[in-house]
Amino acid sequence: MVDSPGNRISPVPVEVGRANLHDVRVRWDDRHESLFPARDLRLLCPCAVCVSEDTGERILVPTQVPVGVQPLRIEAVGRYAIQVFWSDGHSSGIYSFDYLMENCPCPLCRRPVSPGNS
Repeated sequence: MVDSPGNRISPVPVEVGRANLHDVRVRWDDRHESLFPARDLRLLCPCAVCVSEDTGERILVPTQVPVGVQPLRIEAVGRYAIQVFWSDGHSSGIYSFDYLMENCPCPLCRRPVSPGNS
């Protein structure tokens, strides 16, 4: 999506919800779809409990997140993010739409950039 020549606007979700018991699906207005495995998304939590505010270093210990963690509830935060209430009791993370798009796990978004393919 472009607002003027050369200025790309980030896609906006048209639907956010659970894809199944464990996964979170985001459908974007550019027809792209992101399917986040629940535990992977939980491990990406950007909150101050999971990421050091001083260093930006991830401090969440992956072994402390249950393998079967799942979203219990997903709520919109304004017009820019979602908040996920997880089955492990965590809910302080605010996942901005830009952050979700930057971390989209689909093969198209995760393809390696090679010389001449940037």
